[in-house]
Amino acid sequence: MTGRLQDKVAIVTGAGQGIGRAYALRFAEEGAKVAIAEINDPNGEAVAKEIADAGGESMFVHVDVASEESTLAMAEAVAERWDRIDVLVNNAGLFFDLDQKDDSLEYLKHVIDVNMLGPWLCVRAVFPFMKAQGGGKVINQSSGAAWMYAMSGYAMRSDAERVPSYHYSVSKAGVNAFTHFLAAALGQFGINVNAIAPGVVMTDATRKHVPEQMMGMIKMASSLRRTLEPEEITGTAVFLASEDANAITGQVIPVDAGVTMLG
Repeated sequence: MTGRLQDKVAIVTGAGQGIGRAYALRFAEEGAKVAIAEINDPNGEAVAKEIADAGGESMFVHVDVASEESTLAMAEAVAERWDRIDVLVNNAGLFFDLDQKDDSLEYLKHVIDVNMLGPWLCVRAVFPFMKAQGGGKVINQSSGAAWMYAMSGYAMRSDAERVPSYHYSVSKAGVNAFTHFLAAALGQFGINVNAIAPGVVMTDATRKHVPEQMMGMIKMASSLRRTLEPEEITGTAVFLASEDANAITGQVIPVDAGVTMLG
């Protein structure tokens, strides 16, 4: 029995830890050849080895998603190895090392460069290959923070002296916008562009940024009364990367135990 992504070539950025690692492992289990695109070389190499040790096919490629030169080199390396690029998962972003308290203009630009413009640069890098082969799938990583003020980390105080930047939330709202615009533009080439917006997923990054005393409140805010594990996000990614999602594009899908329900 073959997997749903058998012999597909997938790039997963930021796959060295957390949800990105879970995406990469699940894609490999589903039969994909997975490029671990990561700025942290030891983490990326470890995940690539983990896949290879389990009998899958993988490669590590260093990438800084905020660098056009680096993203172009990433796409070239993957296409050189496997002759095509079927799926791009734009998972890389600033969260684990995010400075919640820095609301300077300089830091806002840095977060946008990585979290919002990084996925755009990666799409630009893989586009020539997907166009030449007649199609592909792009999956962007958004967040429930794109919609929810409380999740932005900046409930503005009455004694505040300046306007917050809302850097993380703004960057993810930008990812949502890019998802819609790119889906409209790239559909003519057979390229589907969608996004996943996870809720509170119990990664090391979440444990770093969310105080333990808030976890009870977060669980009560969800319809399912719980948080999520990284592996629970991967099924949606596999579906969007598969042929079952050929007619779906331009969608931002919350996977958050029922916190954000749009309609």
